[in-house]
Amino acid sequence: MSRTILLLAAAGLLLVPLASSQSRQMRELPLLPQHVHWGYYDAGLKPVLRVASGETVRVETMIARGLARLRAAGVSEAEIPESMKAVEAAVTERGPGAHPLTGPIWVEGAEPGDVLEVRILGFEFLHPYGVTGFIPGGGTLPDEFPYTRFKLFRFDTARGVTEFAPGITLPLAPFFGSIGVAPNPLVGRVSSGPPGHHTGNLDNKELIAGSTLYLPVHVPGALLSMGDAHAMQGDGEVTLTALETSVRGTVQVILRKGMRLNWPRAETPTHYITMGLNPDLDEASKLATREAIDFLVTEKKLTRDEAYILTSVAVDLRVTQLVDGTKGVHAMIPKSIFAK
Repeated sequence: MSRTILLLAAAGLLLVPLASSQSRQMRELPLLPQHVHWGYYDAGLKPVLRVASGETVRVETMIARGLARLRAAGVSEAEIPESMKAVEAAVTERGPGAHPLTGPIWVEGAEPGDVLEVRILGFEFLHPYGVTGFIPGGGTLPDEFPYTRFKLFRFDTARGVTEFAPGITLPLAPFFGSIGVAPNPLVGRVSSGPPGHHTGNLDNKELIAGSTLYLPVHVPGALLSMGDAHAMQGDGEVTLTALETSVRGTVQVILRKGMRLNWPRAETPTHYITMGLNPDLDEASKLATREAIDFLVTEKKLTRDEAYILTSVAVDLRVTQLVDGTKGVHAMIPKSIFAK
């Protein structure tokens, strides 16, 4: 039997079904300076929380790129949570990336070669607004928009929408833009900007509540971190920013000892998702396709020829994002085509 957790989002409620196996106490990782590393993933970080496989964690994360952008967009000082002001003031060691990340979380028993399954259970907003826009030199059309513009969105959390302009209403669909594990220690500290084998800044809009992400593990304990919350985003994220916000997200972490992956994968109620990450969009597309073929061969027992053909007629390749240096393409494999 399943039960339901009520995640309060200001005046609204987000209902997310939870499996009955989640009977353990909820673990908490609030937004505090000692829980945040800014702009990088690193195998040398000390864990701020230790959990067992199967435990559920509620994690608070702060909007990317700091508070100056909020103020520039018109957010008043009274509207900015004090916890975020404290983090920005205290976390002075910064990597090259723009993302404050909460973590890392040590998962008991995780070893290199394992896979960490992260079930995304739900979100609530830490403030009822988000900011997006563009800056000089960023996005897919920097020569056409060589100036700065920010836009503030107020959330109607009761209805789960925000108004872009009169007559244009957008549905809120929050997710973590960045969720990853520590990279291989031989790689050293890596920027939180580009995604990679450590997963990280995927900016994949499919990773909303009800989805599951599978991350290859590279270090003992996995060292899971997350942040860069988006209230919504289009495939491509063409201006460089989604609708940036801050959330309290609830995840369940499960250690998969028998599973082997070279690249992250995901799953939604309707699709299996494989991913390709490469600075060249064509190469990212090829990798997402190869990963889809490998999935169909391994999980659905097709030959490689059959899997390649099925991918061409039934699988959709989507541009995850174009703006993180390492581009992303994800393959959407519909579950509906397979016998129950």
